[in-house]
Amino acid sequence: MALTSTLEIFNDIAAITLVGDLDAATAPQFQKAVEEAAQSHPQKLVLKLEALDYMASAGLRVLIFSKQKMGAEVTIYVVNPQDGVRETIQKTGFHHSVVFLDQFDPEAMAN
Repeated sequence: MALTSTLEIFNDIAAITLVGDLDAATAPQFQKAVEEAAQSHPQKLVLKLEALDYMASAGLRVLIFSKQKMGAEVTIYVVNPQDGVRETIQKTGFHHSVVFLDQFDPEAMAN
């Protein structure tokens, strides 16, 4: 399955929605979205993963890249990942570098 990525900017929040499979073939698309998001200098990066069906190690590398690209002062939020994606993030220990959320509300996060 292919990957669809959508970037939205809400003041100081960059939100990337991923739909499909994140693997070696589609990771460059996710990385491009992260690079575009970084150009807006957000304080928060939100990764909406409700419809992400699969994440391979290439996707994890882009997650790590996103933390490096955004900088330590930017908080990364992972919204409602499917169980398999959540387990992949947790098995690598990257869950210590992100905040899991059940839902994304840009107005509530702006406060």
